Amino acid sequence: MLLYKPKKNQPAKGNRLLISVTVMGSAGPIRFVVNEGELVAAVIDTALKSYAREGRLPVLGSDLNAFLLYCPNAGSGAMSPWETIGSLGFRNFMLCKKPKAVKMGDEERPNTAVAQKGSGSWKSWINKSLNLKISSH
Repeated sequence: MLLYKPKKNQPAKGNRLLISVTVMGSAGPIRFVVNEGELVAAVIDTALKSYAREGRLPVLGSDLNAFLLYCPNAGSGAMSPWETIGSLGFRNFMLCKKPKAVKMGDEERPNTAVAQKGSGSWKSWINKSLNLKISSH
Protein backbone atom coordinates (compact mmCIF):
# COMPACT_ATOMS: atom_id res chain seq x y z
CA MET A 1 0.00 0.00 0.00
CA LEU A 2 1.37 3.41 -1.00
CA LEU A 3 1.29 5.83 1.94
CA TYR A 4 3.12 8.77 0.41
CA LYS A 5 2.44 10.18 -3.02
CA PRO A 6 4.78 13.01 -4.06
CA LYS A 7 3.25 16.02 -5.77
CA LYS A 8 3.86 16.14 -9.50
CA ASN A 9 4.81 19.83 -9.66
CA GLN A 10 7.18 19.67 -6.68
CA PRO A 11 10.87 19.56 -7.64
CA ALA A 12 12.64 16.55 -6.19
CA LYS A 13 16.21 17.91 -6.24
CA GLY A 14 17.96 20.71 -4.37
CA ASN A 15 17.84 22.19 -0.93
CA ARG A 16 15.08 24.56 0.02
CA LEU A 17 15.99 27.94 1.51
CA LEU A 18 13.98 30.47 3.49
CA ILE A 19 14.97 33.83 2.00
CA SER A 20 14.17 37.42 2.92
CA VAL A 21 13.67 40.01 0.20
CA THR A 22 13.58 43.63 1.32
CA VAL A 23 11.91 45.97 -1.16
CA MET A 24 13.42 49.44 -1.24
CA GLY A 25 10.89 51.81 0.33
CA SER A 26 8.73 49.09 1.90
CA ALA A 27 8.12 48.55 5.61
CA GLY A 28 9.69 45.12 5.98
CA PRO A 29 11.03 42.07 4.19
CA ILE A 30 9.05 39.42 2.36
CA ARG A 31 9.99 35.89 3.40
CA PHE A 32 9.35 32.78 1.34
CA VAL A 33 10.87 29.38 0.58
CA VAL A 34 12.70 28.68 -2.69
CA ASN A 35 14.90 25.92 -4.09
CA GLU A 36 18.57 26.86 -4.09
CA GLY A 37 18.68 26.13 -7.84
CA GLU A 38 15.89 28.63 -8.59
CA LEU A 39 16.83 31.40 -11.03
CA VAL A 40 17.03 34.98 -9.78
CA ALA A 41 14.39 36.01 -12.35
CA ALA A 42 11.91 33.53 -10.84
CA VAL A 43 12.69 34.78 -7.33
CA ILE A 44 12.02 38.39 -8.42
CA ASP A 45 8.72 37.25 -9.96
CA THR A 46 7.72 35.43 -6.74
CA ALA A 47 8.70 38.43 -4.61
CA LEU A 48 6.62 40.81 -6.76
CA LYS A 49 3.59 38.49 -6.60
CA SER A 50 3.90 38.07 -2.82
CA TYR A 51 4.33 41.83 -2.39
CA ALA A 52 1.17 42.53 -4.41
CA ARG A 53 -0.82 39.74 -2.72
CA GLU A 54 0.01 41.26 0.70
CA GLY A 55 -1.19 44.68 -0.51
CA ARG A 56 2.06 46.42 0.33
CA LEU A 57 2.94 49.97 -0.61
CA PRO A 58 4.33 51.48 -2.75
CA VAL A 59 2.68 49.61 -5.63
CA LEU A 60 5.45 48.06 -7.75
CA GLY A 61 3.73 46.37 -10.67
CA SER A 62 4.53 42.93 -12.03
CA ASP A 63 7.23 43.52 -14.66
CA LEU A 64 10.16 41.51 -13.33
CA ASN A 65 12.45 43.07 -15.97
CA ALA A 66 12.07 46.46 -14.24
CA PHE A 67 13.80 45.23 -11.07
CA LEU A 68 17.23 44.17 -9.88
CA LEU A 69 18.03 41.81 -7.02
CA TYR A 70 21.07 42.63 -4.89
CA CYS A 71 22.83 40.60 -2.26
CA PRO A 72 24.17 43.22 0.17
CA ASN A 73 26.45 40.70 1.90
CA ALA A 74 28.28 39.95 -1.35
CA GLY A 75 29.20 43.60 -1.85
CA SER A 76 28.91 43.38 -5.61
CA GLY A 77 26.44 44.66 -8.17
CA ALA A 78 23.05 43.25 -9.03
CA MET A 79 22.65 39.52 -9.50
CA SER A 80 22.17 38.22 -13.02
CA PRO A 81 18.60 37.04 -13.76
CA TRP A 82 20.10 33.73 -14.98
CA GLU A 83 22.12 33.13 -11.81
CA THR A 84 20.82 30.65 -9.24
CA ILE A 85 19.63 32.11 -5.95
CA GLY A 86 21.76 29.71 -3.90
CA SER A 87 24.99 30.38 -5.79
CA LEU A 88 26.28 32.98 -3.30
CA GLY A 89 25.18 31.15 -0.16
CA PHE A 90 23.24 34.11 1.27
CA ARG A 91 19.60 34.36 2.28
CA ASN A 92 19.00 38.12 2.51
CA PHE A 93 18.38 40.16 -0.61
CA MET A 94 17.32 43.66 -1.67
CA LEU A 95 14.88 44.28 -4.53
CA CYS A 96 15.26 47.65 -6.27
CA LYS A 97 13.75 49.23 -9.37
CA LYS A 98 16.17 49.61 -12.25
CA PRO A 99 17.23 53.22 -12.74
CA LYS A 100 15.29 54.86 -15.54
CA ALA A 101 17.25 56.10 -18.53
CA VAL A 102 17.22 59.87 -18.91
CA LYS A 103 17.17 61.17 -22.48
CA MET A 104 19.77 63.89 -22.98
CA GLY A 105 19.81 65.07 -26.57
CA ASP A 106 20.25 62.05 -28.83
CA GLU A 107 21.68 59.82 -26.08
CA GLU A 108 20.02 57.85 -23.31
CA ARG A 109 21.97 57.68 -20.08
CA PRO A 110 21.10 55.87 -16.88
CA ASN A 111 19.85 58.15 -14.13
CA THR A 112 22.69 58.41 -11.61
CA ALA A 113 20.83 60.80 -9.32
CA VAL A 114 19.93 57.91 -7.03
CA ALA A 115 23.58 57.11 -6.35
CA GLN A 116 24.52 60.76 -5.88
CA LYS A 117 21.64 61.74 -3.61
CA GLY A 118 22.56 62.33 0.03
CA SER A 119 25.84 61.73 1.78
CA GLY A 120 25.55 57.92 2.13
CA SER A 121 25.36 55.26 -0.52
CA TRP A 122 22.52 52.82 -1.14
CA LYS A 123 24.77 49.98 0.03
CA SER A 124 25.17 51.55 3.48
CA TRP A 125 21.39 52.01 3.65
CA ILE A 126 20.90 48.34 2.73
CA ASN A 127 23.38 47.21 5.37
CA LYS A 128 21.68 49.31 8.05
CA SER A 129 18.20 48.18 7.07
CA LEU A 130 19.03 44.47 6.99
CA ASN A 131 20.85 44.55 10.33
CA LEU A 132 23.65 42.21 9.33
CA LYS A 133 23.91 40.39 12.65
CA ILE A 134 22.88 37.09 11.09
CA SER A 135 25.20 34.23 11.93
CA SER A 136 25.91 31.55 9.39
CA HIS A 137 26.21 27.93 10.37
